[in-house]
Formats: sequence, structure tokens, C-alpha cells
Amino acid sequence: MAQNKLKQKVEALTKVVQALIKEVQTNASLAQGTLTAFQLHIGKEDWEKVVAELKEREQRRTKEQDKKLDLDVE
Repeated sequence: MAQNKLKQKVEALTKVVQALIKEVQTNASLAQGTLTAFQLHIGKEDWEKVVAELKEREQRRTKEQDKKLDLDVE
């Protein structure tokens, strides 16, 4: 009996994980479509400016995190 209950729980968890994976895939598809629509809306030139600004922000954020890590070590 214990094995039967365990098997049922594993099957239930498997279904939940499969549903979550499907939802993540749906969200990824929606996000990609939204980005594509935005890119088409603002045009290539403005899109490249946005991407460059995001890259700069990420670099600054990474540098700030590195500084925090350095301070925490000392």
C-alpha cells in the first residue's frame, strides 16, 4: 500500500511539473512575440539604442556586484 501511495504522489508531481513546463514555454513564447512586436514598432535604429543601453546597465550592475563581493571578502 505504501508503494501505491508513493506511486500516486510521484505521478501527481509529474503532472504538475509537466504543466509548469508547458506554462513556462507559453510565457517564453509570449515574451518573444512581445519583444518582436516592440522591435518592429520602434524600428531598427531605436532598437539598437535600447539594446546598447541595456548592455551598459548590465555591465554597471555586474561591476557593482563585484565591488560588493570584494567588500564582503575583506
